[in-house]
Amino acid sequence: MLFFSIGIAAVAPGIALLTYFYLKDKYDSEPLHMVMKMFFLGFLIVLPVMILQRGLEIWLGDSPFVSAFIISAGVEEAMKWFVLFHLIYNHTEFDEPYDGIVYAAAISLGFATVENVIFALASQVSVGALLIRALLPVSGHAMFGVMMGYYMGRAKFSTGNRTAKYLLFSLMLPMLWHGVYDWVLDNITQYWVWYIVPLMAFLWYGGIGKIYRANNRSPFRLTRAGGQD
Repeated sequence: MLFFSIGIAAVAPGIALLTYFYLKDKYDSEPLHMVMKMFFLGFLIVLPVMILQRGLEIWLGDSPFVSAFIISAGVEEAMKWFVLFHLIYNHTEFDEPYDGIVYAAAISLGFATVENVIFALASQVSVGALLIRALLPVSGHAMFGVMMGYYMGRAKFSTGNRTAKYLLFSLMLPMLWHGVYDWVLDNITQYWVWYIVPLMAFLWYGGIGKIYRANNRSPFRLTRAGGQD
């Protein structure tokens, strides 16, 4: 019963955040089965990510910079991006900019949920510790997903060089901020909260702005608005 309770507490933040992002889709909600497919794919990529990270750790060592920006952030965000680009980018359901945020958040939160469950069951942590993880790692993965999906949505509905630029942003910016996040948590032992709280506030502020801008770029916006008049 204890393991069951811990497992539920570990899964709940990912489901809650995914529900939030799904309901923020104002004009043309995505098929729920597609969103859940990406969420469960986030589960499945955990194993190959762990294998790649272990191989890179043996090859490159575990210096603070390499560990944070390449082994952790680099591998995790590259794997999410790879799956998102090859399965969603050219899909017919990706028909408005906000869709990128929904699908990227789904795969990111699936990944974060498995990480959370593994950590919770392996360590038998308290509810308080799981609350902190909900506010930090799970929430962090969500924001990296919003960032990735926003720029992938910009790329999808741009032309020429702007498409390549936004695709590059969709990969590199989540890697950068994920690396900063990991570096802070791994290398600042005292007063780390004074660094991580402003960082998370900044990421959420930027994420909410991206949600708003992506919805405003929806091609269905004027149609829906006109239909309500």
